[in-house]
Amino acid sequence: MSRIRVLAHARAAVVAALLAPLAACSSSGSPGAPDDTKGKPSAEDRPVTVTVTPAGERVPAGEPVKVTASGGRLTSVTVTDADGRRLTGKVAADGRSWVSDRKSVPGAAYAVTAATRSEGGTAKSTKASFTTAPAGKVNKVDWRPGTGSTVGVAQPISLVFDNPVRNRAEVEEQLKITTSNDTEGSWGWIRDYSGRDRVDWRPREYWKPGTKVTLDAELNGTDSGADGGWFVRDYATTFTIGARQIVEVDLDRHRLTLERDGKTVRRIPVSGGTPGGDKRSWRGTAVLMAKEGTINMNSETVGLGDAYDKMVDYSMRLTWSGMYAHAAPWNARWFGNSNQSSGCIGMSDADAAWFYGQVRPGDPFEITGKDTKGVVDPGNGFGAWNLSWSQWQRKSALR
Repeated sequence: MSRIRVLAHARAAVVAALLAPLAACSSSGSPGAPDDTKGKPSAEDRPVTVTVTPAGERVPAGEPVKVTASGGRLTSVTVTDADGRRLTGKVAADGRSWVSDRKSVPGAAYAVTAATRSEGGTAKSTKASFTTAPAGKVNKVDWRPGTGSTVGVAQPISLVFDNPVRNRAEVEEQLKITTSNDTEGSWGWIRDYSGRDRVDWRPREYWKPGTKVTLDAELNGTDSGADGGWFVRDYATTFTIGARQIVEVDLDRHRLTLERDGKTVRRIPVSGGTPGGDKRSWRGTAVLMAKEGTINMNSETVGLGDAYDKMVDYSMRLTWSGMYAHAAPWNARWFGNSNQSSGCIGMSDADAAWFYGQVRPGDPFEITGKDTKGVVDPGNGFGAWNLSWSQWQRKSALR
């Protein structure tokens, strides 16, 4: 072998020996090799991104607060207003979102604290804040019956609104009724005698005595709609149903009968509204609205001219239009034999005093008679019982 050929073989061996460790270094990551991952977090250690909706200043109210997380999980969320009141909510099962149970309310400042955990287990807390625009107009509610009261078996839950309610379904969804015996009932929207919007809840049948009833009207943060304004508070009432008392008024026999728990307690001779004109009484089911005691009754306030203006004892209101049961000693000769009043159900002082002490608001007066002005309208007092159950259900905004 020539010397030149030997040198060539030697050079090739040296090159091979040098290249071998270089190739090994590039694949094994041994010390001294470049590391492109140094200084960069792994996918598991990347921070969680938290998004809060709504965001900003003076944002529209009336929407739930929503918090979402990407790149990790929410472990807890706290939302409070400037007074420390909390908006409760739940973290979704996958930990990616949280939504408040209630809506944001007008004119409020909210602070949000979201605790998160990354895919690699790193815990972090993120804070955010936003404010809502104030209400340009506020809607208020007058409700019955009052908290802690005991009422009769025909008493509805009634809410009358100061301003129009266009978003009826949205408002009705915020009205929660709880009863001690799962009483079936329905809301119905009607026009109150005052001309204002009103919604009543009545059971399918008269209440069972002893029923405990709670209304939670969670209206704060709900928009009434055009011309109505915002609700800026909640309303609640709890009451109890008393004994089953039914007052039967037979205008043709000129007699009132009080029944309690299915038994006749007493029959009272009465005189109803004068037949043949505007002084006739209403028929159908009227509900005792209030026991008003001694009041001034003036015929001009109910469109009957100057027929009367006097103080009347033991007055029990049955309609907004002015139909009462009361003492009417000036009509004594007609009790039990003729209807000669200006539309009310009159009786003697003694009978009125006794009867006044027996009945309570919410007791139904079931009035029958051939010559009357017609059936009591649902908005003229508590006349919802003059509609069938199916008719009443159709008045709900959610059906």
